[in-house]
Amino acid sequence: MATVRPFRALRPPSEKADSVACVPYDVVTDDEVREITAANPNSFLRVTRPEAEFGTDSPQLAFAEAKKLLEQYIADGLLVQEAEPAVYIYRLTDGDHQQTGVVACCAVDDYDSDVIKKHEKTRPDKVRDRTDHMLALRAQTGLIFLAFRNTDEMRGLIQETAATEPVYDFTCPKRVRQTVWRVAGGEAFVRAFERIPEIYVADGHHRAESASLARKELRDANPNHTGDEDYNFVMAGMFPAEDLAIMAYNRVVRDLNVMSEEEYFDRLREYFIITETDERQPKDRGQYAMYLGGRWYNLRYNVNYIREPDALQRLDVQVLQQNVLGPILGIGDPRTDKRIHFVGGGRGIDELEQLVDEGGYAVAFSLFPTTMDDLFAVSDMGEIMPPKSTWFEPKLKDGLFIHRI
Repeated sequence: MATVRPFRALRPPSEKADSVACVPYDVVTDDEVREITAANPNSFLRVTRPEAEFGTDSPQLAFAEAKKLLEQYIADGLLVQEAEPAVYIYRLTDGDHQQTGVVACCAVDDYDSDVIKKHEKTRPDKVRDRTDHMLALRAQTGLIFLAFRNTDEMRGLIQETAATEPVYDFTCPKRVRQTVWRVAGGEAFVRAFERIPEIYVADGHHRAESASLARKELRDANPNHTGDEDYNFVMAGMFPAEDLAIMAYNRVVRDLNVMSEEEYFDRLREYFIITETDERQPKDRGQYAMYLGGRWYNLRYNVNYIREPDALQRLDVQVLQQNVLGPILGIGDPRTDKRIHFVGGGRGIDELEQLVDEGGYAVAFSLFPTTMDDLFAVSDMGEIMPPKSTWFEPKLKDGLFIHRI
């Protein structure tokens, strides 16, 4: 079981929450950040993405400016430090979809020892960037997104709390309603998590890894380290899997790896049955929609397994990588290869067509979404999914909760 504890959140007053809350730091470009913050100077993106405002020549200078901005938000009353520890119930409502979870702190030790289970590798450069940001601000500015199998006890506690008056209730520009309740003390939730055997990282591996590295550096610099310091804990939003929706994480590739279209199709037919189609999204596992030369094709995987595949081998993203992206298109390491680009399901299929039609990319793949059962099964095996296997919507907001370390 994971160790969960309440924390003294730094957070906006109720009347300021809608203007401070922002999208996660890693889902927008610098140009989009500048556009958002120009329209709304209170946006917390100014703190989480300071390089968009102060430049990228010196990250440390940008992070120092972010620290000043954080203190200015506090001085201006845009953020207020809680006097006592609490946990929070966080609900996101997007049309017919609703997910409700618990915001609290988890022990970094549990992440390091795989009590909190992972499914993704991290990139050292991205981890270093967020670590330096945390250390400069002495704060965690965004939630790690965790998932768990729900229990009747937890379901009841959440429902009971959600029947009370919220501290936040507003709708963001993307029409996602954000509702938050504060639970002073939160001991009942701490006990309920003690009876949940596994917690999984759904999204936010880089934030979690950065919190671990920041903890190591702060611990090593603290001769009086006890293990109870705030830097030993990482802020997380923990949601029951039954509430969560995963969208596909699609792929586009810049070229056909020096092959002609005819040669490329000949290679594909070794593994797939190919038919031209009007369908832009696959309807089932083992099928892929491919956009090439202004046409959509259905690819159906047509290989007989010698033995029953495991959870990782069954993943559509793994099948695509092992049979198309790697051996045919030459994408050996999709984490670092500049010829591949990932398009989250929230951006829509139209973006795939646009990227290919404009000539920047040769081929696009629209995938069937990975499921929560897939994520749990691969994590339980101790295996790693291919990069960008899952896209969760709606996204958890930054700026509603900050954990000072």
